Amino acid sequence: MSLYDIPTKTLTGEPATLAPYRDKVMLIVNVASHCGYTWQYKGLERMHRELSPRGFAVLGFPCNQFGDQEPGDAEEIQQFCSLTYDVTFPLFEKVDVNGAHAHPIWELLKSERRGLLGTKAIKWNFTKFLVDRDGHVVKRYGPKATPKQIAREVEALLG
Repeated sequence: MSLYDIPTKTLTGEPATLAPYRDKVMLIVNVASHCGYTWQYKGLERMHRELSPRGFAVLGFPCNQFGDQEPGDAEEIQQFCSLTYDVTFPLFEKVDVNGAHAHPIWELLKSERRGLLGTKAIKWNFTKFLVDRDGHVVKRYGPKATPKQIAREVEALLG
């Protein structure tokens, strides 16, 4: 099963897959509203708006596995993202990225690109996976990597 075929849900609970993003460069991020890196929403949104006409999409998956930093329900998450950062990029259901209940999309991402020292586990919120137009995970970034710092690699994939 490819990344595009794995069932998921939108933040509002509608069934979805990543199939609409086939042939696009994607940056898939586990996000949280009460994290020390939450300010990265601003840069992620800027990238999404500026580069989406060229075939780029930021995809956010809220996660509450790290320090209870995404405690809200879907409505609270959407309201926070809209009002605080004017987020327009797609947000999906709140997921686990580690452990027995880790979402299959995140299991696939982690298996294709391991972290520092070969670790599979996600260490914190705002871990990012860069996926090329063919659905291959080409790079994994830790939470400290800002959208501005990875923009050159995104641009290279967009051509």
